[in-house]
Parts: sequence; C-alpha cells; structure tokens
Amino acid sequence: MINNMFDKNTSLSFEVFPPKKDDEFENAYKVLDSMATLNPDFISVTYGAGGSRSKMTAELTSYIQNTLHIDAMAHMTCVGSTKNDILSVADNLEKSGVKHVLALRGDRPRDMSDEQFNQRVFPHATDLINFLNKNTNLSISAACYPEKHSEAVSIDSDIAFMKIKQDMGAKMFISQLFFNNADMYRFMERCSAAGITAPIVAGIMPITSTKQIGTTVSLSGSSVPKALADICSKYADSPEDMRKAGIEFCVNQINDLRRGGVGHIHLYSMNKPKTTAEICQGIE
Repeated sequence: MINNMFDKNTSLSFEVFPPKKDDEFENAYKVLDSMATLNPDFISVTYGAGGSRSKMTAELTSYIQNTLHIDAMAHMTCVGSTKNDILSVADNLEKSGVKHVLALRGDRPRDMSDEQFNQRVFPHATDLINFLNKNTNLSISAACYPEKHSEAVSIDSDIAFMKIKQDMGAKMFISQLFFNNADMYRFMERCSAAGITAPIVAGIMPITSTKQIGTTVSLSGSSVPKALADICSKYADSPEDMRKAGIEFCVNQINDLRRGGVGHIHLYSMNKPKTTAEICQGIE
C-alpha cells in the first residue's frame, strides 16, 4: 500500500501520462514495463484536461496494479464533471483494484464556457476530496504548492486550503514541481506550523530540454533559479549536453532534499524511461 511507504525515510515514485491517441497505447505499456524495472513505490497516471483521457488512465492504472504488481495512483480531476461522472470513474477504478487517487480540480477545458465554469458541480479540489471520501473507499491524495497556487492570494491562504483538504480526507500530498529547495524547506516548516500532519511528497521534474522552460514550467508557475537558467542558456544549441546537465541538476536537487530530510520524491518522468533510469542511478 502507498500509505505504508512512509514507514521508511525515503521513497521514489513516478508520474506518467496516457497517450493522446489509441494507437499509441502499445508504446505506453512499453514505457510502464521499463519503469517497473526501477522498482518505484508507486506510479501515478495523469487524467487529461477535463477528464478527457479518464478511460485511458483507468486502463493504465489497472495494468500497473494488476500486471506489473506496483501500486498505482489515478489522477482524477473534477472541473467539468458531474457527481455521476466521478462515481463512474471511481467505481471502475475500485473494480480494477486501484485504491489510490490524486484528487485535483484540474485545468479549465478550452471549450468550457464561462457559464459552465461558474456553475461547475465541484468548484474546488476540496469539494472533490470531500465527495470521494464520503462516497467511495478510495485512498485520497491531494496536490500542494511550495510556491503557492497561481490563484492563491498568499502562501498562508494556500496552506489553509491544504488543511481543509486534509480535514476533508486527503491522506498525503504531492507537490507541484519546484527547482529551489529552499522554497520547499520553508514550505514544510509552514505546513507543520499550520497543522498539516499528512505526509508531503516532493514533486521533481528533470529539465532535459530548453523547450520545457517555455512550456511545462511556465504553465506550472514555478520559478526558475539562476543556476538552472544558466544551464539552459549555456546548452541551448547542444541538446545532448543540455540533457546531461539537466539530469545532473535533477539528481543534485533530489540528493540535497534527502539530506535535508525531504526523503519522499515523486518524479515527473515525462514518459522517458532512459532519463528516469539515469536519475535513479545518481540518487544517493
């Protein structure tokens, strides 16, 4: 069980995403097979905007759980969902033996009107967590933000929402990606002072191409420290050197976190088994 991994000081888990097209499924299974050889504590599978790939998420988490025999966690978003939608997805997961979900509000789908967004059934992740806790047997995890959520007024108000998530039934938290460990250390201290007792797992993303800074990272709202920005600038015209330097930065970040007492790491793998394996080899 995922919750039992906190009986030890360190853990390592991976996030993967489902393919955008049905005919790419075969490669998705190959990715998972490769990831399994690294013996992660669990593998999570993302959900797609508005739950657009929820069926694929269910299929992949079932494969992880029942074929690879690794604990699986299914992401679940609610921004465009009805109560019946959520119950249907939850029922499919439970029937397939998947016991863990990461409950998120999710990004607003591009085709969602202002009226639909304002009248959504689940306004916040806290509402989804509360609903799942009352209506399913799933073990619920939630997201947290070391640099605060982009919509939050302040870091303290954001942590107050974390406390609500915990009170609503969240058993652990996985952080948004970050690159400055000092931000995480301060965040952990504030969480402890605010009464957050659920374990917090640090979400780490390796930056192996300069393109990631302009896409994934900018969307996350995470700040980019000078050391990482310098790497991207130095190796902008050398993709392989950029990849190596990005892996080294990621390994150093994880090792520093573990030395600093943040031992539970969730690696945003970007479906790259080779890169993931190289990072695992470098972790102390």
